[in-house]
Amino acid sequence: QLYEGYDEEYECPVLDEDRVIDELEDKMTDGGIIVDYHSCDFFPERWFNIVFVLRTENSFLYDRLESRGYRGKKLQGNLQCEIFQTIYEEAMSSYKEDIVHQLPSNSPEDMEQNLDQIMQWIEQWIKDNN
Repeated sequence: QLYEGYDEEYECPVLDEDRVIDELEDKMTDGGIIVDYHSCDFFPERWFNIVFVLRTENSFLYDRLESRGYRGKKLQGNLQCEIFQTIYEEAMSSYKEDIVHQLPSNSPEDMEQNLDQIMQWIEQWIKDNN
C-alpha cells in the first residue's frame, strides 16, 4: 500500500515516496538495515553509512531485463539509465561522495565478490564504531 498509482507506459506501480519514508523511519533509526532499491534520491542522507551502486554492462543488462519480461519503453529506459550512469550520479549528488561506491554486477562471480566486499566493510565499520 505504498503506491500512488500505476504507470501504464512503463508497466509498473508508482511509488509514494513520502509513504515509504514514513513506513521506514522507525526501522531506520535503529540502524543495521539494508535498503535495496533502484533509486535513492528521496531517502534521507542520515539513514546511510555507505551506498553501493550496482553497475551492469549493457550487453548483460539487456539480456537480464529481457528475460524478466521488460519490453519497449521500460527496457530502453533502464538501459539508458545505465548508459548515462543515472543512479550513480543520483547517489553522488544525494550523499557524501566518500560513502558512494560502484560495484560490478555482471555475473554470479561478481555478486559473490560484492558480498565479500560488503561483509568486509561491515566488519570494519563495527570495529571502528564499537
